[in-house]
Amino acid sequence: MKSIFIFFTLVFYSCNNQILVPDYEKLVYGDNELAYRILYPEKFDKSKKYPIKLFLHGIGERGSNNESQLTYVDKVFLNKKNHENYPSIVVFPQAPLADNWSSVIWDGNKLFFPEDDPPTTSLKLVIKLMDSLSNENYADKNRIYLSGLSNGGMGSFELLKHRPNMFASAVIICGGGNPAWAKEFAKSTPVWIAHGSNDKVVKPDFSLKMVEAIINEGGSPKVTFFENVYHNSWDYVFSDAKYLKWMYSRSKN
Repeated sequence: MKSIFIFFTLVFYSCNNQILVPDYEKLVYGDNELAYRILYPEKFDKSKKYPIKLFLHGIGERGSNNESQLTYVDKVFLNKKNHENYPSIVVFPQAPLADNWSSVIWDGNKLFFPEDDPPTTSLKLVIKLMDSLSNENYADKNRIYLSGLSNGGMGSFELLKHRPNMFASAVIICGGGNPAWAKEFAKSTPVWIAHGSNDKVVKPDFSLKMVEAIINEGGSPKVTFFENVYHNSWDYVFSDAKYLKWMYSRSKN
């Protein structure tokens, strides 16, 4: 990523002649507990209402630098066209190395999602942060969006379990969860689930089980399984404009 980070400002360059984006803030929520970045629309005006978009990164982007969580998404949300077409407040938290977004239990190459475990410390902080942001006067509560990849996809399902009425839509990439959670959000939150058919890290069966559970609970998820794609299914989602278009087209009113 070609970038120059300055406190409260980011200048972003790419082959597409990207824009100067002001107010790209590097912040910490709580008592130095949750690092996050926040991207505001151009000409941000607190007297207006804006959608809020939350992105949860994967396990490899954890840390304390408050930068790694941007690894796969900077091209999407700092793209000039997207920035103009979808003016919104975008939030990128970073989980520390000792924690993650999901209560998932890893047993070798097997994953187990406890049905009733409380959220991790990092996810609790994300919930508090989103509760706080959604209550700001400039927040459009009908247009709060969620996406996550891999461990962030798992955390996204878990977040929907704990805040089933917060989000207008969610795009969840190569994640998974406990199918029992679906009853909490299946009817309240439209979800688009994407996964690579050859994913060996988080097997596509985990997404398939969530799809089936959502349908059984009365939901109508959109589903994409990318043929012959491995764990990097996010590359295919982020390079296709239809996912953002669908996400931002949804509203709770």
